[in-house]
Amino acid sequence: MTPADRKPNPPPIRLYRYARTCVHLGAGVATTLFVFPLVSAQRRRALIKRWSRRLLRILAVETRVRGAIAAPGGNVLVVANHISWLDIFVLNSVHPVRFVAKAEIARWPIIGSWIRDAGTLFIERSRRRDTHRVNSRVAEVLAGGDVVAIFPEGMTTDGLDMLPFKSSLLQPIVEAAGHVQPVAIRYRATDGSVSVAPAYVGETTFAESFWQVCGVRALTVELIATKALPARDGHRRVLARAAQESIRTALAEPDAATEPASRGDPRGESR
Repeated sequence: MTPADRKPNPPPIRLYRYARTCVHLGAGVATTLFVFPLVSAQRRRALIKRWSRRLLRILAVETRVRGAIAAPGGNVLVVANHISWLDIFVLNSVHPVRFVAKAEIARWPIIGSWIRDAGTLFIERSRRRDTHRVNSRVAEVLAGGDVVAIFPEGMTTDGLDMLPFKSSLLQPIVEAAGHVQPVAIRYRATDGSVSVAPAYVGETTFAESFWQVCGVRALTVELIATKALPARDGHRRVLARAAQESIRTALAEPDAATEPASRGDPRGESR
């Protein structure tokens, strides 16, 4: 951790954040169960965006963005590096997307229910044939105009480096002749240094990671959307390598994202 990360919130503040987050998660699950079936897809996306922004505000996470996460009209596959469970809500706070995630996430306490009911597509990584099923479903979602996001590293890292991108889940966007949108994610502590506090890696449990995030005084997360890559007539492996290189280059820039996006922006919650 950075020096700023090593100065945790006092226990009362940490417990207060923990309790507020649990209440907010419960409200989110109730919304997906009882409100989502009654409203349009556009309204669901607006509710997801507002809920995600409120979650980040509770946890004192400020989002800064450079570039557009997704162009109007859909048929876009967002490809991002993966550091934390927070990544999902950070992206949704800027532009709601349909995620492809490992099936274990659906079994996370409380938060797994919200992620599942918010439209996440789950893949059983232990079943090799499941990729074909998920790719077919992703193709349907893309054709319907939704934006889909994947984390092609296949697991989280501490954000200081990246694992090789797996290309199998890029096949649907090639067949749909859409675009791949690389997005770099980076967390910073209050002193501006890169923070590993949100990293959900190794043997850390979700509960431990959640408690650690509640203990951090404040975080800034940078989203850097680089130039979109046309997938028409491309090959998924070439696209995966190009997306990874684009993200790696963006992360090498010291201060790439400067535009505030979520924290303290109540006007944006209803958009």
